[in-house]
Amino acid sequence: MTYKEATTYLFNSVPMFQNVGGTAYKEGLSNTLLLDEHFGHPHRKFKTIHVGGTNGKGSCSHTLAAILQTAGYKVGLYTSPHLTDFRERIRVNGQMIPECEVVSFVEDERSFFEPLHPSFFELTTALAFKYFAKAEVDVAVIEVGMGGRLDCTNIITPDLSVITNISFDHVQFLGNTLAKIAGEKAGIIKPGVPVVIGETTEETKKVFKDKSLEMNAPIRFAEEEHEIISSRPEGNTRVYETLHYGSFIGELGGLCQEKNTATILAAIDELRKAGYIIAQEHIELGFGHVCKLTGLRGRWQQLGTRPTVICDTGHNTGGISYIAEQLECVQADKLHIIIGMVNDKDIHSVLQQLPKCAIYYFTKASVKRALNEHTLQTLAQEAGLRGTSWPDVRSAFQAARQSSTEKDLIFVGGSTFVVADFLAFYHPEQV
Repeated sequence: MTYKEATTYLFNSVPMFQNVGGTAYKEGLSNTLLLDEHFGHPHRKFKTIHVGGTNGKGSCSHTLAAILQTAGYKVGLYTSPHLTDFRERIRVNGQMIPECEVVSFVEDERSFFEPLHPSFFELTTALAFKYFAKAEVDVAVIEVGMGGRLDCTNIITPDLSVITNISFDHVQFLGNTLAKIAGEKAGIIKPGVPVVIGETTEETKKVFKDKSLEMNAPIRFAEEEHEIISSRPEGNTRVYETLHYGSFIGELGGLCQEKNTATILAAIDELRKAGYIIAQEHIELGFGHVCKLTGLRGRWQQLGTRPTVICDTGHNTGGISYIAEQLECVQADKLHIIIGMVNDKDIHSVLQQLPKCAIYYFTKASVKRALNEHTLQTLAQEAGLRGTSWPDVRSAFQAARQSSTEKDLIFVGGSTFVVADFLAFYHPEQV
């Protein structure tokens, strides 16, 4: 079996939320527990850090992993979704899981898992934990897939839990109020395990306090500590002045990163209390080189100049709010926005936040969940946005490129999958 055959089998033989959405969602941990027992409880063989939340958990997970790597730890990193290669989900010290490990997992274990009919994410999580144990990692940073309470990553007992924030996303599964969503996210809070909360509202803060009290879990709210004195953009990076960590440069330059950084610094403090050896230089190197160290892509990522080309995976109301604010601040003659969305998001709220002055190229990603580009254009027109529709991301980008001058900016986003399609054909070295 080849790697392509193995991944095709995984994608096609079990439901994949990335592609089909709700029909792939499986509530409960029964399959996860069976898979975990079958593989000998691999997650018990290494330390873990659990990262959940609506927005920012990917950036926080990668940055924590980068800091721990520079501190000399062998670090596993499990995130989702992937952009262009399935193996992006599972890394050790920034290196993707070898293709042969994916192949052998499918070949050797399909007879066991086929009768279970597991979801794609259940299988992927089992593979990640199995591989991290085999690789003998010191610690693994584990990003929650969706929610928390019933997410199949939630079988771990971590050294630290992190919840970045709560916004409206996946409301059909997690609830239609912030309090309900917070209740699901708070499900990763474990008895006696410290938890860092990045950002709250009045209704979510109570949920977290109540859950931490129930679990006897020490809780701290990063936003209340005012660790960051100031932050400012510098090129495509961000410069931070802090109370206890001096000044340093963050490679991730998006506006949302200021709150992520506050969350990460609180998490670092908790890890130090738990016995992790993390020096100032490790923090500086981790923040400054997170993309190189972990392979992170798609977070306000600049890929071209003349015109400036930027992509970002923010895709819900919370994520788009930061993107919209940042787009309003960019220095460019004209703003060209290539946007596509999936059909289970709060599309109206997202469109209302986007700048009216931009030229839009409405498109769709190559996944079944993608909203038709003509439907998106119609909804966008109702929100006062004007532009043209294109059948795929490549043709939309070509049209934007042809209409742009050197002093313009082209932004690609609206969906993780739009960014994935974009990165599949456009690379920085082409600039």
